[in-house]
Amino acid sequence: MQPLTILRFPGIANHLRKQALLAVLSFFLMGFSQTPPITPQDPDHPVLNEIRLVRQVPIPMRDGTILYADIYRPAKPGKYPVIVTRTPYGVQRIGVHHERMMKFAQRGYIGIVQDVRGRYESEGKWDPFRDEAEDGYDTIEWIAEQDFANGKIAMQGGSYLGHNQWAAASQSPPSLDAIFPSVASTNLYANWITMGGAFRLSFNYGWGVVRMPNRIMLPQTWHTSDFTPEELKYENILMHLPLKSGDLQSAGYTVQHYQDWLAHESYDNYWKAVSDEERFDKVMVPAYNTGGWFDIFLMGTLNGYTGMKKYGGTEAARAGTRLLVGPWGHGPRTGFGDLEFGDHAYIDLFEEELRYYDFHLKGIENGLDQELPVKIFYMGENSWREEEDWPIPGTQYRELYLTADEPANSLRGGGKLTFDKPATAGTDHYTYDPNLPVMTYGGNNCCGTPTIAGPKDQRIIERRNDVLVYTSEYLNEPVTVAGPITMKIHAATDGPDTDWMIKLVDVYPDGSAYPVSEGILRARFKDGLDTITLLTPNDVYEFEIEMTGTANVFKSGHRIRVDITSSNFPQFDRNPNTGKPLGEDADVRVAQQTIHHGGDRPSHIVLPIVPGF
Repeated sequence: MQPLTILRFPGIANHLRKQALLAVLSFFLMGFSQTPPITPQDPDHPVLNEIRLVRQVPIPMRDGTILYADIYRPAKPGKYPVIVTRTPYGVQRIGVHHERMMKFAQRGYIGIVQDVRGRYESEGKWDPFRDEAEDGYDTIEWIAEQDFANGKIAMQGGSYLGHNQWAAASQSPPSLDAIFPSVASTNLYANWITMGGAFRLSFNYGWGVVRMPNRIMLPQTWHTSDFTPEELKYENILMHLPLKSGDLQSAGYTVQHYQDWLAHESYDNYWKAVSDEERFDKVMVPAYNTGGWFDIFLMGTLNGYTGMKKYGGTEAARAGTRLLVGPWGHGPRTGFGDLEFGDHAYIDLFEEELRYYDFHLKGIENGLDQELPVKIFYMGENSWREEEDWPIPGTQYRELYLTADEPANSLRGGGKLTFDKPATAGTDHYTYDPNLPVMTYGGNNCCGTPTIAGPKDQRIIERRNDVLVYTSEYLNEPVTVAGPITMKIHAATDGPDTDWMIKLVDVYPDGSAYPVSEGILRARFKDGLDTITLLTPNDVYEFEIEMTGTANVFKSGHRIRVDITSSNFPQFDRNPNTGKPLGEDADVRVAQQTIHHGGDRPSHIVLPIVPGF
């Protein structure tokens, strides 16, 4: 057992240090409690095993580093299929790994939860993402050699644990049979650290600096305490410039991986080396991708499915890959944000996983291979549908154009959307002041900070003059939008760089307005995320902005809306509009923004419309 290390918390007031230390000690000590054998009584399941837990099993890596794991297994001797999770959050994380692995073991599986390199009980230095591929491979192949394993192995877990599955599978371990990545990124640069090249500040700071630098996860409650000093409240911490000194300024120490993320602001070899999307052809097993329409990693969920269908390393991997997306954030629920979707919106992912593993690891003919591979929840109509593929076959991509007979600034403006291409050219203007950013309110976010996520009423920000609002007429019949969404704008700014932030919004008859898709582009990446090209001030460019996929029925009597602005803070860092490298600006400049529409510069959003719904 590793010795107990007293953690220090530089930069936190004394009373907060005590509060944080007590929480960590409590969590740490719970992690070493022994769980006695359990004899479950559940008449709904015909096979329920007495189980036992073996703690702190050493697993050697190729470089000699020892990683430790807990093994949950049926008490009856024998060989069993294995389900493995690799986590940076602690092997006995209550409410997550412990209960889930007990349930798997009760149903005839061996569940293994391993602390990744440098976390909790495992040896080595944790450098997020960098060692997970090789360590995952070594773990799987070690398991295959044990006398309790019957030769069938799968991986499971969500978020970072989902990435760990992709990382291991990309090494083509011969003993792996299936993966079940939930709410998982597949490109750590493009759909984790950034979106459209814009730095995900609240997540990267809250997760990467506050929560994870030490071996044991720091408690994440102090920042919401009524006793938190002003200088340590997130709204003040995240306003700090330059970004590159933010960790030292507020946390009291330098966090090297955070500094590395800032230093590698484009999709360069640093990121390509750990990008799962570069290695889909090396994944030889099927992947069941699950996620939520408002999750921060939604793009990874969708790309995991489409990438495997197109590039998966075997025919069986391609054919067996599946997709499930609900009206959730970072996990299943019945409602999110301001909206309630109904009890049927919730899906028990344990039961979904169990059925998947029963098919692939136990060979149980449960009909999984006879079902359509895609199951998605259509918001608005609030119903589940199974589809043949994603994007949905037969989808019609239609342009919805921006136009205005009066300035489009705010809800009070004259911005409009029309399916008819406007012949008359026009422009809309607004001022983007990084010192007065548009605040994050809803959308695809989670974790790290108390940022509000999900379908929240956008009128609170649409009242601002630095938000352009374009709204369709009331719909006479439903419009079903399901698939990838792209925004193309013709725009200019008076500096070398800026951001374009887009939201697709469903406007209800009472005027409430809920986002269903969003996207952002840091203008310097207009030629690709691996290419930095600064702008010529006041020149007009066509920018293509990839937005999150969605499935939403805009019902009769509703309206479709597009919001355009240049900030979404603190979800994304404020673009200082200077063109300097990420993290270096101590000062900002105010930018004058121009959006062109109609005529030869027809700015528009491309909607994937599903006919005959």
